[in-house]
Amino acid sequence: MRGGNLLTVLILLGLVAGVLFGQYVLFNAGDPIPYDHWTKAAGDLVLIRPLMLLIVPLIFVSVVAGVTAIGDPSRLGVVGGSTLVYYIATMLIAVTLGATLVSLIRPGDLPDADRQRLTADAAQAYAESGPIAQNIDAAQARGQDRLGGAWMNILEQIIPTNIVDEAAKGRPLALIVGGILFGLGIAVGGRRTQPLVIFFDAAFAALMRIVLWIIWMTPVGVFLLVAWTVGRIGFSALVGPISMYAVTVVAGLALHGLIVLPLVLLLFGRANPLRFLWAMRRALLTAFGTDSSSATLPVTIECAVDEGGVSKRSANFVLPLGSTVNMDGTALYEAVAVVFLFQIYGIDLGLTELLVVVITATLAAIGAAGIPSAGLVTMVIVITAVNRSLAGQNIDPLPVAAIGIIIGIDRALDMCRTVVNVWGDAVGAKIITRIAPDPVPGPDLRPPG
Repeated sequence: MRGGNLLTVLILLGLVAGVLFGQYVLFNAGDPIPYDHWTKAAGDLVLIRPLMLLIVPLIFVSVVAGVTAIGDPSRLGVVGGSTLVYYIATMLIAVTLGATLVSLIRPGDLPDADRQRLTADAAQAYAESGPIAQNIDAAQARGQDRLGGAWMNILEQIIPTNIVDEAAKGRPLALIVGGILFGLGIAVGGRRTQPLVIFFDAAFAALMRIVLWIIWMTPVGVFLLVAWTVGRIGFSALVGPISMYAVTVVAGLALHGLIVLPLVLLLFGRANPLRFLWAMRRALLTAFGTDSSSATLPVTIECAVDEGGVSKRSANFVLPLGSTVNMDGTALYEAVAVVFLFQIYGIDLGLTELLVVVITATLAAIGAAGIPSAGLVTMVIVITAVNRSLAGQNIDPLPVAAIGIIIGIDRALDMCRTVVNVWGDAVGAKIITRIAPDPVPGPDLRPPG
């Protein structure tokens, strides 16, 4: 069995074993395991922390290498513009699909008894959510619960005063912008900067070698992280009053990931979607287990280049940028979740409010970090925007604590939407490969000897 196929089998076994261990060994309906359970700590040590260790150098080095590989700086505008058009278009499609499904299925139309119980327990669930509630409260304190504040935060990351400080805080946009500028400087430097081209190409090769070592820890890490997830919520969370909400989210993600994105790839990338999906299998399984598109980035690049036929030029530029700003799954999820919560509280959203959801969910998803449950934080932006739209209609605003209704099941759904986020990045890189293919080496014309 080839190494890639063996690793795929081991990751699948880790997923299945993690589900069984979490449900039948860890889960206790009356006393769920704590957030800092040993399985979470061990999973972080085995897989998340080693992968995150590579994120800062990998993003900077890969972006610089990608920009210098493109060559002519004028071509970067074509590649960058095409990439952004793809990101925005697919996210708009995803969020529109999500808003349409939740409006048709209406999972929030529950019996009064279930609705009253969910709304009554929401505040307590929100208060007990630990880091999630802390991140949401911190975003509100910084004024990032409004679209303007969130976008100002993004602009400050794009134009930082200290790129090292931004990297230390785990905010990769500054690294991407810095890498683009440094790569452009190298590209226009001619012969004097040619040694830097060789250096960054070699540095990228070395980092990918380290990635290959870490990837073999994926089955163990996935087992531990999935066991922790299932141990916290159990299967019972999937059969309660919000089961139709979960079904709606998963159905939307499946439609977007298995129909919309493959069609886009077929039309614009002229590639076989099933073959490319199989080539990206290890990255997608890693995304499901780690629940982080940023942590999966090293594996995504490795799979895309070595197995997916994506050019290094495209992978090094598109994938790091995509792990930060391209969030198809998150955008779709936020649309479904926000409309569902308003339905639970008996508020029917009209066409105007649904348009607000579509626009703000798309923009908020761009600013979502590639970390677990980041979508819950940016969801506050969408809720705030819809509340403002409803102002003056004698309708009570939806409280932020309503997010507590879906916090319990969020981790499981987050794993699914992370897979779609990573798949969307990979499809974009494959499409951009047509614009920025790797150069075909010419014949060696040097004299023998």
